[in-house]
Amino acid sequence: MARRNYRLELAGISLFSLSRAAFDGATIGVIVRIAYDGLLPDQVLNWYVALLSSAPAMANIINFVWAKLSLAQHKVRFLTGLQLGVLAMVAMVAAVPDSAIGLPILTALVFGAWVCWSGFASVRTTIWRQNYPRHVRARVTGKLATVQMLVMGSVAAILGGAMNDGASSLARWLGADAFAESITLSALGLVPMDIFRGFVIFSVVVAAVGTAMLSRQRVRRHPKLLRDEAGTTAGGAGPSLNPLGMLVVLREDRLFREYMVAQMFLGAGNLMVWPLMPIVLKERFDAGYDTGLLLNSTLPVVVVPFLIPLWARLLDKVHVVTFRSYHSWVFVAATGLLLAAAVLQSVPLLVASVLLKGAAMAGGMLAWQLGHHDFATPERSSAYMGIHVTLTGVRGVAAPLVGVGLYNLLKVYAPGYEAWSFLLCTLLIVFGAIGFVRLRMKMDTDAKSCRAQGTDGIEPGARSRGAS
Repeated sequence: MARRNYRLELAGISLFSLSRAAFDGATIGVIVRIAYDGLLPDQVLNWYVALLSSAPAMANIINFVWAKLSLAQHKVRFLTGLQLGVLAMVAMVAAVPDSAIGLPILTALVFGAWVCWSGFASVRTTIWRQNYPRHVRARVTGKLATVQMLVMGSVAAILGGAMNDGASSLARWLGADAFAESITLSALGLVPMDIFRGFVIFSVVVAAVGTAMLSRQRVRRHPKLLRDEAGTTAGGAGPSLNPLGMLVVLREDRLFREYMVAQMFLGAGNLMVWPLMPIVLKERFDAGYDTGLLLNSTLPVVVVPFLIPLWARLLDKVHVVTFRSYHSWVFVAATGLLLAAAVLQSVPLLVASVLLKGAAMAGGMLAWQLGHHDFATPERSSAYMGIHVTLTGVRGVAAPLVGVGLYNLLKVYAPGYEAWSFLLCTLLIVFGAIGFVRLRMKMDTDAKSCRAQGTDGIEPGARSRGAS
């Protein structure tokens, strides 16, 4: 069953990921910052870029609703419904006009797509826990994530080139100058956003095929899982539509609570970077569609296939806290280099920071999707994931707006120093990395004390190889 599911998932997610490329924060942020330049004041446009770039995280703030609604429900059918919701939102993006009034509509549709994707990601991790054993789960997830990232990165590169008259440039490079003139966007009566709309329609059609493939998945021990989840609901231990219900779990599980605190700092710093990148690429480096999408979307993905297997092997062997205590410092290095690149307007430093960001993303996507399993029992997996994802949404609402707000303030009151807004991002990530190191040391001390006493002092839900 695991092999069959893996083959279906690999093929299905490859096709379905094409639709995500149409509303991915790294891609849509760059496109909007360039396409709508001049239609709105720079500072207002920067706020929209903040909302669009951070929409993946912001949408997670209502994930506790998906955690509750999916409880004791047929997982694959629920997943399919969420995928169809994503495709409906993406399809409507193709009809948004290139005007000041179209930008808020585009922002709302992108946010709606991410709300549905948030539920998709949450339910999918529950299926992974059932279908793939712990000692290979990170590697399987890593391969699926690699395919997804490669699809999105490749699409971003192709889309950026096409929107920047890449077909005409290629014809000139091949020596067909006369033909090159006839296929420029202006000669064809098109604008760059027409290329984007055409891609959106194509992506929805292809993603619908991927959705059909993913709907054929099976879930190992599905009836037992649904009975157990129904039992948690009856006992009041499952996820709740009341967001304050998260506090009960966080109060009971000390280790998970401290893990979430460290994650809050790390995530907030990274989320500040997301909207600042498209803004800095346009304002500090004057990047076009091709360069902007290459640096913000494609280059980080180049590193992912090489690093995910290494990160996956480490995560399969150790507790997620131990993993984060090492992995987080790569984010520190990437953001520190980005600060230097933006301040000095150095392209080589910018490329180096982007590649390091890809290395950090490779491990981060694994830990983000699987880390909560090292604290939760199977029937409470949805509740823990709901808390983790909802808190991602909380920082997703605040962090990007703080980052762009600081950038805009520096632009007004300290012109030329806007790039120093990356310093706050770097400091927050450092605090998060230190938090993971301290938690790992505390867990190691607790484990040694328990072994010396001949007892198991680990809290319920935290019984994994690294915590016991």
